[in-house]
Amino acid sequence: MKKKITIAIMIIILLFGGAGFYILKQHSFAMVEQAVEIQTPQGKLTGTLVLPKNYTGKVGLVLFVHGDGEVDSTLDGDYRHIWERIAAAGYASLSLSKPGIDGSEGNWLDQSIDDRVEEARHAIAWAKAQPMIDATKIGTWGASQAGWVIPKLAGKELLAFNILVGPAINWLSQGEYNTRMEMQHLGYSEADIEKKVAKGRKVRELLRKKAPYDEYVKLVGEKDAMSKKRWAFVMKNFLSDVTDDLRLFRSPVLLFLGEKDINVDSKETEQVYRRLVSPELLTVTVFPDTEHRMMSTQTADSDFRALMISIFAPRQITVPEYLDKIEQFLKELPQSK
Repeated sequence: MKKKITIAIMIIILLFGGAGFYILKQHSFAMVEQAVEIQTPQGKLTGTLVLPKNYTGKVGLVLFVHGDGEVDSTLDGDYRHIWERIAAAGYASLSLSKPGIDGSEGNWLDQSIDDRVEEARHAIAWAKAQPMIDATKIGTWGASQAGWVIPKLAGKELLAFNILVGPAINWLSQGEYNTRMEMQHLGYSEADIEKKVAKGRKVRELLRKKAPYDEYVKLVGEKDAMSKKRWAFVMKNFLSDVTDDLRLFRSPVLLFLGEKDINVDSKETEQVYRRLVSPELLTVTVFPDTEHRMMSTQTADSDFRALMISIFAPRQITVPEYLDKIEQFLKELPQSK
């Protein structure tokens, strides 16, 4: 009996040890990460520079422009499977933590969209000064809120390419769309949805007249109110609309959209991009049964499934064609000599 127990314990140890080894291997990515610091007039920014393994000569670079929220340079590790495929295409990646996050100075809630554009320009200037980076092959990857940043940036910098993931067109219409779709997804009645949308429109009016925070809290109630800092952030940016800026693109644009995106109206985004971006520059991919983060709806709707994939198969957390198309797009761009 004692022998059987010993054997059983050994088997359990081997199983757990094997699982641990497997997990470690799955989270070992084929690239080289370096911590970096960039000095800007607004203070120090910390970040991550990712280089292909065993590269020779100079390499192009993908500057990551984040979406909304508190984001460190790695997106809590969720960028790494993308960086690996970018490295496989022979490109470096540069991603900075937002101000106030992970050692970056300042507060991201103090930023306007124009402030974010200037921050990206400082990152590009820093990248151009690095000996391994080809200054003529610098482009962007950006998700969600970055969709208001990158087109403006394209009007100020000669970007080599632009990869956009789930960008919206208009801040206010995107907010209302998100409210409707999220409540539908959670099973709210149409009456409850309309009530919430109507209150949202009253909030818009407060923003338009630059109402103080206390007036906003009185309208929505303390329980549902955003923070005072967030209110100031929204006040700076709620008039954002990318329509006029889309004409500023002068280099290839790869646009990814999720058919089941409840954050952004992907149909509206596709229509406006196709109308305003030169057809010879634009490539659009709409993934079926895919949400805002390029995850399948099956994965996005199950926290357990998403957790298991993140642990045991992190490269599969997004729909597989997404990474394939990024790598293919970069490989088909003119390469450095």
